[in-house]
Amino acid sequence: MKITKFFFLLLTAACLGFAAKAQTADDIIGKYVDAVGGKDKLAQIKSVHTEATLNVMGSDNPASNTLLVGKGYRTDAEVNGSKITSVFTDKGGWSINPFTGSTDAAPMADDQYQSGKDDIWLGGSLLNYKANGYTAELLAKDGNNYPIKITAGKRVTTYFIDANTWLVNKVTSTASMQGQDTNVVTTLGNYQKTDFGYLQAYKIDIDLGQIQLSYTVKSVTVNKDVDLKIFDMPAK
Repeated sequence: MKITKFFFLLLTAACLGFAAKAQTADDIIGKYVDAVGGKDKLAQIKSVHTEATLNVMGSDNPASNTLLVGKGYRTDAEVNGSKITSVFTDKGGWSINPFTGSTDAAPMADDQYQSGKDDIWLGGSLLNYKANGYTAELLAKDGNNYPIKITAGKRVTTYFIDANTWLVNKVTSTASMQGQDTNVVTTLGNYQKTDFGYLQAYKIDIDLGQIQLSYTVKSVTVNKDVDLKIFDMPAK
C-alpha cells in the first residue's frame, strides 16, 4: 500500500512538472493581456496621453508622453528650466537635449533609435513581437516572476511578469546613451484602472546606472485626438 501511494505521489509530481514546463511565452503574455484589460479593450486604444511628474536627483519636474499607436511616441520634460524632447516614429527618431550642449532638434543615431523604436506600440515589443518579426522566449522562473525575453536582432528586452497579478513589474534592456550601451532597469508599480478601463502603471522607476529617474503618473487620457505634426522634427 505504501509503495502504491509512493508511486501515485511520484506520478502526480511528474504531471505537475510537465504542466509547468508546458507553459509558453504566449501563455504568459496572454495572461498579462487579460490582466490589463483584455485583447478587445487594448485593440480599441489608438492613442494614450500621459501627464506626470519626473523626479531627477530629488527634483520634481513636469513631464508628458503622447503615444499614437503604430505611428509615433513623444516624451517632453522640463528639467531645471531646460526642455527635453524625445520622439520615435515608424520611420526614425529625433531629440532635443540641452544637456548635450545644443538646444536644436537633431536626428537620433541609429542605435539610439533602435533601442526605443518599439515605444510606438502599446506594450512595447511584448505585445507586438510577432508582427515585428521578433522572437519571444519564456525563461526559467525568477522568484515569483515569469521572464519573457524578446529578441529583435541584437537587441534584447526582458519583461518580468508577476505570477500572482500577471502584471509586468520589471523590464530590463540595453539603451544607447552618448554612444555607449547602458543597461536599463525599469520597475513598474501602482497599477490603476484608467477611465477607459485598462490598467496602467502609475509609478515607473528607471535605473540607468549613474542616473535614476522616477516617473509618477498624474493623469491618463485614452483616444485623445493627436496631430501627427507633433512628431515632425522642427527645422533649425
